[in-house]
Amino acid sequence: MRVEDLRARWRSALAAAEAALAAARRFLPATEIRERSSRLDRERAETRRLLQALARDRRVVLLSADEARRLLGLPAAIEGCVFTLDGVLVGSAAVHAAAWKQTFDEFLAQLGERARGRFDMGRLEPFDPDREYREHLHGKSRLEGVRAFLASRGIRLPEGRPTDPPGRATVCGLANRKSELLQRLLAERRLDPYEGARRYLEVARDAGIRCAVVSASAHTDAILERAGLADLIDARVDADVIVAERLPERPAPDRLLAACRKLNVPPAHAVAFETTTAGVAAGRAAGFRLVIAVDRSEQRSHAEALRAEGADIVVDDLARLLERPPAR
Repeated sequence: MRVEDLRARWRSALAAAEAALAAARRFLPATEIRERSSRLDRERAETRRLLQALARDRRVVLLSADEARRLLGLPAAIEGCVFTLDGVLVGSAAVHAAAWKQTFDEFLAQLGERARGRFDMGRLEPFDPDREYREHLHGKSRLEGVRAFLASRGIRLPEGRPTDPPGRATVCGLANRKSELLQRLLAERRLDPYEGARRYLEVARDAGIRCAVVSASAHTDAILERAGLADLIDARVDADVIVAERLPERPAPDRLLAACRKLNVPPAHAVAFETTTAGVAAGRAAGFRLVIAVDRSEQRSHAEALRAEGADIVVDDLARLLERPPAR
């Protein structure tokens, strides 16, 4: 087995132990929690020592915490990183857009059959997975996305109930149909992380920096698992958290602040990784030490807009940050 694979397995095991210990805080005495935490810290340190020894024997380079931090090029005070999932770590937008297209095209076709000329044809045109996904759905929860799309077409539907069957002509029914289709697509399609995503997260883990993901998707865990990144993420703010805590969309900073709370890291000691001007504005409003924008659009105007909104650094992939660490 490769040293890198062995290290990944140990990371998963230690992360599971840490999560179990966090859950046990409600049931075990504080003294026992401290003792178990100390034992876990000792085990983590011993594991790191043994892996370093194995790497030397096999002539493989594993980074020390100080080396990893220098490679990341982040200020010494940084303790956490908060990543937008889609567009920064994983290219999941295409899968979401495909699920939305089938959902809305089915609905629009059925509406056209029932309407019999009462709607102008512009309202019933097939869903545009590029433009309409970007304008109305990206970064929104399923319910928010359905409402935004229907409003853009001038179509009204009853809200319905969360238990509505998938495809029923209600906001909840369409949202449930999209969820059903997304689950199917995630099972069928390969979903790889972007080039530098796993490497950047691994180096951050080596540096002792905790990482969180923010996504409006209810399938955040499944996406991270399919992309092979779940073991490198310490906290998640997903659709369930957004609904439970009533966190508004960006540019409001609430979702990013929720991620910091889950990491137990103040924004002034964290870095936000965003893809949109609204996301950059949210990072600035939240008080993050750095806001890094990932722009894969190849449009100079978009990169300029991200900088104008306050992005400290704009790159096209996280790998660029490791190749040329940003200035402190």
